[in-house]
Amino acid sequence: MDLSYTDEERAFREEVRQFLAEKLSKELSEKVRRGRELTKDDHERWHAILNDQGWLATNWPKEFGGAAWNAVQRHIFEEEAAAHHAPRIVPFGLSMLAPVLQKFGSKEQQDYWLPRILSGEDWWCQGYSEPGAGSDLASLKTTAVKDGDHYIVNGQKTWTTLGQHANMIFCLVRTDKDVKQQEGISFVLIDMGTPGITVRPIILLDGGAEVNEVFFDNVKVPAENLVGEENKGWTYAKYLLTHERTNIAGVGFSQAGLQAVKRIAKSEMAGGRPLIENPHFAARVAQAEIDLMAMATTNLRIISKAAAGQAPGVESSMLKVKGTIIRQEINDLARRAAGVYAMPFASEAVAGSNDALPDPNEAGPVAAQYFNNRKLSIFGGSNEIQRQIIAKTTLGGAK
Repeated sequence: MDLSYTDEERAFREEVRQFLAEKLSKELSEKVRRGRELTKDDHERWHAILNDQGWLATNWPKEFGGAAWNAVQRHIFEEEAAAHHAPRIVPFGLSMLAPVLQKFGSKEQQDYWLPRILSGEDWWCQGYSEPGAGSDLASLKTTAVKDGDHYIVNGQKTWTTLGQHANMIFCLVRTDKDVKQQEGISFVLIDMGTPGITVRPIILLDGGAEVNEVFFDNVKVPAENLVGEENKGWTYAKYLLTHERTNIAGVGFSQAGLQAVKRIAKSEMAGGRPLIENPHFAARVAQAEIDLMAMATTNLRIISKAAAGQAPGVESSMLKVKGTIIRQEINDLARRAAGVYAMPFASEAVAGSNDALPDPNEAGPVAAQYFNNRKLSIFGGSNEIQRQIIAKTTLGGAK
């Protein structure tokens, strides 16, 4: 692969930079940079700005209203968006559900749901994990029983990210208990306003409630909201998860995080020498940068494969494992570089309490990021499970 950018790609980078300079407000950028919690309105405003520009659905084909960017363009945009501290695009509708609908959904579902994802009329969340069914997702117990032209859904989902903002949820449900676990699962779309749905927040280490539990008590779901065929949901789930795992890698965010580490580590802390002059610390930074460069190349290769119409295979598991390890290493380096300025704040304290110390290095959010991103190696399928997938696919399973 030729890693040199063409004149057209360099021109595209300048176009992206100009767009971000003009359209990304300083207030929103500063909020992201300082690790503040983004409101629903923050996300929706940025969503609308990108949609107006035609740059929201970068990985969608043009026939569905997407930008149809190539792998390099998406890579450049992700780099620049992270460097300018733009909000991360909420992926559930755009990058996770949409590819499933485009490949397996009916024409009616595509015509109805895809434009609503672009317009922001629908905010989607993901109903996959359950208590006792996280990485072992096939053991899920939420049921959907056919009753005339509806399904009756009962059960519980957990770790539902931003479910408090969503009006729609795509769910894996069990529609047949008498077959192998993977063969009795279906993929359904559920309106969060339907009677019988309860959302309960899960309070995290930083005091926020980014994730939730969702309970279903005799929830009626129109049968037309079944995606594809009944009991084929596991196939659709695997297709979706390959896209999720690629997104989790977060190359652009790691690159921005590494730059922050270098900035903090080059400053003089309390009159002492800059930490970057410590050989051990400098070696860790160098190793993280080498690993990140290699991962960026792998990410481009995988995205190129997806752009050619192929679902990423075992490579997405590799990218998920390596990407999350790198991001956690960068979070740890930032926390160490910030020293006392990275002291975690108490969950019961008021918002912004992690900025109580005068912070010459503006390192306030690194503690919250460090703790929050411990989850990266777990969600989307734990790294241990991903290593098993890699081993079975590349080396062959035991007889």
